[in-house]
Amino acid sequence: VQLQASGGGLVQAGGSLRLSCAASGRTFSSYAMGWFRQAPGKEREFVAAITWGDGLTYYADSVKGRFPISGDSAENTVYLQMNSLKPEDTAVYYCAAKRWYDNVRWLKEYDYWGQGTQVTVSS
Repeated sequence: VQLQASGGGLVQAGGSLRLSCAASGRTFSSYAMGWFRQAPGKEREFVAAITWGDGLTYYADSVKGRFPISGDSAENTVYLQMNSLKPEDTAVYYCAAKRWYDNVRWLKEYDYWGQGTQVTVSS
C-alpha cells in the first residue's frame, strides 16, 4: 500500500487548504483512512477519519465543523478540507490507512502511512 499526501502550504489564519491522500496498492473497501498531525514538540494526534465501505466520518473535537473529510472511491483518494484555519493547526499532516473500521482514532492501529505534508498557519 502506498499513500501519497499533498496540498499543504502556508496560509493566513481564517484561510483554507485542501489536503489530498492518494492511495494505491490494493482494494480499500474494507479500510479506514485517517489524517493525523504532529506539531513541533508534540505527539502525533488524530484529526479525522473516514471508512470507505459505509462512508462514516470521525473527527477530533478541535477540528469538528471546520475540517470535513471526504473520499472519492473511484480515485482512491481521501480529502481533508481545512477551513477557518488557526495558528494552532500548524503541523505536519499525515494520512494513514488501516484494515477494518474499529478504533479509527488510535494512531497505533494504522498499518500504512504516507509522507507528511506541512501546513503552516500564520496569525
